[in-house]
Amino acid sequence: MMTQVRKAIIPVAGFGTRLLPISKAIPKEMVPVVDRPLIQHVVEEALAAGINEIILVTRAGKSAIEDHFDAHFELEHSLASKGKDALLETLSAISPKKLKVTSVRQPNAKGLGHAIFCAAHLLDKDEPFAVILPDVLVKPQVGNTACDLGSMVERWNTNNASQIMVEAVPQEDVYRYGIVDCDEPAAGESANMRGVVEKPTPEEAPSRLSVIGRYVLPYRIMELLRDQPPGAGNEIQLTDAIDRLMQEGKTVQAFRMHGRTFDCGHIEGWLKANTTLAREAGYDV
Repeated sequence: MMTQVRKAIIPVAGFGTRLLPISKAIPKEMVPVVDRPLIQHVVEEALAAGINEIILVTRAGKSAIEDHFDAHFELEHSLASKGKDALLETLSAISPKKLKVTSVRQPNAKGLGHAIFCAAHLLDKDEPFAVILPDVLVKPQVGNTACDLGSMVERWNTNNASQIMVEAVPQEDVYRYGIVDCDEPAAGESANMRGVVEKPTPEEAPSRLSVIGRYVLPYRIMELLRDQPPGAGNEIQLTDAIDRLMQEGKTVQAFRMHGRTFDCGHIEGWLKANTTLAREAGYDV
């Protein structure tokens, strides 16, 4: 059985309505966070985790995302002829030689689970994979270079247990998130999950640990998604397939992140990411 995680699926077919009007003509994944678009941040996160094959689940009108990782001969030739070597290096860093980017279309918006299943044919039989939701940036704490996604991959490679990234949220805010049922692990550690509850009331929440949008999953999830009936919002939900995986007796663990999250799917979170990360990078903002 293949156990190494080499591929990450990134769903980018959404409309980005929470970022309107910015995202009206620009894919939300191409909205800049400091000096590079949001999608580049998450691809760099995958590379830092040892994942070098990216599968973009996209739709019509989003070709700018694919173009960003493609070569631009005219621009590169112009920079080279003018001796602008530093800018050439910046461009080459966007898509290093080890990075492989493939795209597949999601013809209809039927939920996250459906988006992930659109990439099933690009995986080998029994091949595990990561899922990265690009709305959320996950960054190390200041002064720390640890990659939380990389730690999740290492745990999969060690014990073949699915990993779901979580972070603690205030008790009064649990109703906004998917909340996992597990014994609370320390930061950087994992604990076996008993279940996940979507947007519970504070009184019903089994914990304060919310799902972040980073997953390391077995190929079996694709087989479950193939016949997964619609769930919340009449959409095919990834969490429903994960619940079925646990019902089969498979181990699913909640990995408690060490780093920080920035929810760039809405204006306030995007602004916070820009101001915080720009200051840390030395920009005067």
